[in-house]
Amino acid sequence: MHIHGRPTVAEVSLAALRHNCRRVRELVGPGVAVLAVVKADAYGHGAVPAARAFLAAGAWGLGVSSVAEGAELRRAGVSAPIVVLGGVFAGEEQAVVAGDLEVALWDADRARALASPSRPVRVHLKVDTGMTRLGLDLARVREFGELVRGTPGLEIAGVFSHFASADAVDTAAARAQAARFAGAVEALAAAGIRPRHVHLANSAGVLAAPGAHFTMVRPGIMLYGYAPASHLAERAAIRHALRLSTAITQIRRVPAGTPVSYAGTFVTARPSTIATLPVGYADGYHRLASNRAQVVVRGRRAPVAGRVCMDHTMIDVTGVDGVERGDRVVLFGDGLGADELAAWCETISYEMLTAVGRRVPRVHVEEWGDA
Repeated sequence: MHIHGRPTVAEVSLAALRHNCRRVRELVGPGVAVLAVVKADAYGHGAVPAARAFLAAGAWGLGVSSVAEGAELRRAGVSAPIVVLGGVFAGEEQAVVAGDLEVALWDADRARALASPSRPVRVHLKVDTGMTRLGLDLARVREFGELVRGTPGLEIAGVFSHFASADAVDTAAARAQAARFAGAVEALAAAGIRPRHVHLANSAGVLAAPGAHFTMVRPGIMLYGYAPASHLAERAAIRHALRLSTAITQIRRVPAGTPVSYAGTFVTARPSTIATLPVGYADGYHRLASNRAQVVVRGRRAPVAGRVCMDHTMIDVTGVDGVERGDRVVLFGDGLGADELAAWCETISYEMLTAVGRRVPRVHVEEWGDA
């Protein structure tokens, strides 16, 4: 890999993205549509290239959080169905119509504001089955469905809910949610409302709750190569798609007793070789990685030495033979997953991926080359 300028880069494998989407399709079977979730810039992977990869691999459509995210895909020429899962705010109605976006809906005021005389707006009724975040109370589902059906300019295209756990859907609480959702679908059917798209399953649901697949699934994290829980990794059979790497800019050989980085929280216990990397918390490399995380250089693990700075991080490469300035260093993705880094930083892989900063260029390649 040849990089000019600052060497910190996020490489995204398009082949891995396509593989992961095809794996979802294998797991749910031909009768279930896949709504590939590309919100938050496709979990940091680049929304437009990721969207195209998933569509090429057979996704029915794309899920985003906001109208602005949907409009970005439309401006890039993406013509597939786009569902705005986070709903619509006042003033965004015209953009919904102009972008031919499908939107989540649970509020009567928004329903009236969205109604379009020029082109019916397709809506997905959102039901709160236990997340206590957004959506209709179960007792209001039928009434609201009838209200929307009776509003000219709106078309009910879907009904959905969201598991309160992103990683464990084989629990009594998750099964109760699925049952409540099925009851909401039945309540709509009793009123003669039978949306084409009925969706509940997230990545964990895809992997572990076939009864929750309904007519469509909404995978997120597994599309990017991470199982939502370690016990699901083998079944997932997916590939990490993003590799965050940089290169050593300086190497210093220092005596025992040398403090490293801010406040000297790391002090060398022996004569040591300390390497400086041009990456820091402004790039999304979390400050909690300080004195905890490891990186991969020349195929070997090396620990982070001292506090992660805004723009730089130091590592102890004393145990890495032949290390030189310019050597590539993998922060996560190849030989060290974002989930492993997340554990050191007391968070989850989702945050590690979405936190990679805007100043880190995304380079989309078919497959990763050598780091």
